[in-house]
Amino acid sequence: MVCCRVHFFFGAALCALALSGVSLFGQAKPDSPEPKIPSSSQDAASSPASQTATQADQKDHEAQDEVPKRIFWIIPNFMTTNDQPENQGPLTPAQKYNIAWHQFFDESAHFGNLLQAGISQAADGIPHYGQGWGAFGERFAAQEGDQFTGSFLIYGILPTMLHQDPRYFRRGRGSALSRIGYAASRVLIARTDSGKTTFNASQVFGQLGQAGISLSYYAKQDRDVHGLLVGWAVNQAYNIGWNQLKEFTPDLNALIRRHSKKKHQAPADPHAAQAVTGTN
Repeated sequence: MVCCRVHFFFGAALCALALSGVSLFGQAKPDSPEPKIPSSSQDAASSPASQTATQADQKDHEAQDEVPKRIFWIIPNFMTTNDQPENQGPLTPAQKYNIAWHQFFDESAHFGNLLQAGISQAADGIPHYGQGWGAFGERFAAQEGDQFTGSFLIYGILPTMLHQDPRYFRRGRGSALSRIGYAASRVLIARTDSGKTTFNASQVFGQLGQAGISLSYYAKQDRDVHGLLVGWAVNQAYNIGWNQLKEFTPDLNALIRRHSKKKHQAPADPHAAQAVTGTN
């Protein structure tokens, strides 16, 4: 599992760098050309106040890009929301447990566990499981156990006990580097139900608790404190890459939708225009 997650972390980090480039590309090329402004209003539109308002509107638009419930159609992403006023109210305990349940039960989570078990089998992760279909089944069951305990500890039990908000609030605005730093910092920083910043105890100790529980069903030879701490540390690094995907995937999706919309727009027919001119 550790080997598998290290590979995934570096893959996620590379994706984040690519997606941050997409974000900059998307900001540099708007959906459509700027409308022509009548000469009487050009001076007003070019005023510093007007330009500032336009830039603010563009930033707000980007910060409200649709957040997918599944990243790359596989990874469950029910805990992410845009950092907008309408999303900043406190969650009830029932809503927190609802997020935890969807993180575990969604079909994409089980497919992801199946994929990770296959990678772990190929890389001989947790080698004492061995090889063969029986070992593959044990690896998959371990992934399912990790998914279940992690989801409910991190998004349900601890956030309810500690009065923390388990969601990732996507910034969606600012430079790519500032957003990368913000996403990475959310591994250690969370919000309370009242909206204040606090230490992300739900994430940090939730994963530590999940790693401790996993010792009860991992291969006996792999049940040691050193392995637990190493796995926990790798998971924190994995979360940094995972947060980058939460932050930048909506930028990629928005860019794809813009290009798809342009592609399906019928181009003007110059021959038809000439025919109309000749008739007149």
